[in-house]
Amino acid sequence: MPPPRHIFDPPFNIVRASHVVLGVADLARSRAFYADTLGLHVEDATTDTLYLRGVEERQHHSLVLEKSPSVSAKVLGFKLGSDDDLERAARHFLANGCKPQFVERAYQGRTLRVVDPFGVPLEFYFKMENRERLLQQYAHYKGVQPQRLDHFNIFAPELQRQIDFYAALGFRLTEYAEEDGKGGRIAAAWMHRKGNVHDLAFTNGDGPRLHHLAYWAPTALNIIHLCDVMASTGYLANMERGPGRHGISNAFFLYVRCPDGHRTEIYTSDYQTMDPDHEPIRWSLRDPRRQTLWGQPAPKSWFDEGSAVEGTVAREALFKADVVVAR
Repeated sequence: MPPPRHIFDPPFNIVRASHVVLGVADLARSRAFYADTLGLHVEDATTDTLYLRGVEERQHHSLVLEKSPSVSAKVLGFKLGSDDDLERAARHFLANGCKPQFVERAYQGRTLRVVDPFGVPLEFYFKMENRERLLQQYAHYKGVQPQRLDHFNIFAPELQRQIDFYAALGFRLTEYAEEDGKGGRIAAAWMHRKGNVHDLAFTNGDGPRLHHLAYWAPTALNIIHLCDVMASTGYLANMERGPGRHGISNAFFLYVRCPDGHRTEIYTSDYQTMDPDHEPIRWSLRDPRRQTLWGQPAPKSWFDEGSAVEGTVAREALFKADVVVAR
């Protein structure tokens, strides 16, 4: 199937991936994992909600943990370029058969909530409360020293339709994995708004489900340090995959699972993608280097498991690709 072309004048301006809301069973247990172990900064807390951010982020939060009977991905959030973009977004989604509505969200300004045509709950906003800059307050550097939320990856059952939909919103394709031969189908796609490899990625599979969220770390050594921390503080079993390096995105990575099973990638060393004349990089599904340039093979859980999306029943993928994986 053809990769989507980049649209330089989208219906509204998405700046970047901004935040994610996860339902968790036990806030104290989740705080011990995300704050005390990974090193995210707790900005605010209530009896049923934690708001966290990385040290580079001036926005109030990039991760919201809500105590919930539903252990699920509740919403993926994106920052827009202006208040006017909120109105344009509402009109665009309404014209495409969705039901946008403006909602109240703590610490955020005017916020548009919508479920995309594939069942993924989204939030868009322009302004969020800013907080004190922590970037050079090095006493806050703990765990893997997470800097900022980087991207989301979603299991997509109708992958071609989904990447075409988000391309129409201005997401630009940077890399993709495709079957060989005439009529080969795209089985994974990496798309960006902010100028690195991706804000949003799609992987062919039953869903929609959240495969992972990702935080940027300063260096590969920070990731190796986190491995030492997790191995010596009771979280060895929560290290699912890595460290290693992907061929796609060139990322040095580690995947970890929180006590509720939500997957977080710790991520560094990708590259800039701003130049509009750079064509997306194609990878054959027969080339195992796309997943693992080096490192141990991914476990079965990495291919099969993901966070349920609240309010959406997962559907079977339209096709099953013939994929070569690293051994």
